[in-house]
Amino acid sequence: MKTLFLCLFLLFSPQDSLRVMFWNLENFFDYKDDSLSTSDREFSARGDRRWTRKRFQTKCNSIAKGILWAGSQEGGLPDAIGLAEVENAFALRRLLQNTALRKLDYQIVHFDSPDPRGIDVALLYRRSRLQLVDAKPCHLFGPDSALMTTRDILLARFQRADGGEVALLVNHHPSKYGGLLESEPRRRVAVERLRFLADSLQALGVQEIVAMGDFNDTPANPVYKILEPTLHNLAAPLHQKGEGTIKYDGGWELIDLFFVSESLRESAMKILQIPFLMTKDSGHAGTKPLRTYSGPRYQGGVSDHCPIWLEYQIK
Repeated sequence: MKTLFLCLFLLFSPQDSLRVMFWNLENFFDYKDDSLSTSDREFSARGDRRWTRKRFQTKCNSIAKGILWAGSQEGGLPDAIGLAEVENAFALRRLLQNTALRKLDYQIVHFDSPDPRGIDVALLYRRSRLQLVDAKPCHLFGPDSALMTTRDILLARFQRADGGEVALLVNHHPSKYGGLLESEPRRRVAVERLRFLADSLQALGVQEIVAMGDFNDTPANPVYKILEPTLHNLAAPLHQKGEGTIKYDGGWELIDLFFVSESLRESAMKILQIPFLMTKDSGHAGTKPLRTYSGPRYQGGVSDHCPIWLEYQIK
């Protein structure tokens, strides 16, 4: 009953701003082995992780509680939620239908990507606040024009309830796995593709553009100058203060970022540390995000990433 009252309060609270959340859910696989990839077999009841229906549902419940907690702390539910490391639409439907989120009005935007591990980006949005105009997956192509086997950039355009238009781009750029010499050019391709998409949106007259995601690099990388002046980096001030979204070797790193168009550049980005999804860092000082697994050991958390939050006033 308490959860129901919270949902109703958040759903009908007055809103004169747009709230956007991004969260890398770290291996949000369903519990079925479809034999589509090694990771899919690993995250199944008979796989190495012993990923059962019960454990999957526990993760869904924790994600939902995290979203509701964020809404209660920030004055209203997120109108849009970008997600990374999602296996498929089935996992998203279960998240919305079998948790406290079923009382709300979230809808799904998802496309399968060519990523070899079978993890995609996705977007949830509130249909009472945003009307979907169009959405598409934007592939990445290497210098030889070959399709890169990585996550697409998800582009979705919405009309707000007040008639304004906003475009959201969800990113999960190539990781540093394999070393900088191999991975840096791949991330540069992703950043160049993002700039092209943002320029195209501006040419269509879209003034409110929010690019979010796991960029697998900190705001200090000079490659992000490619995005200027079309998109502005909101994460740089937090990075300069030493804040971060993941804990690596005892230190925080900020790799989950927001970039916004000129009209939104005065907005502020936040990092959300959800208390019940944090745990003591036994090897170092402070706390760290509570993961679903630590190595082979089941921990019962959600992700090694903290979510990020952006709110801007509707003009």
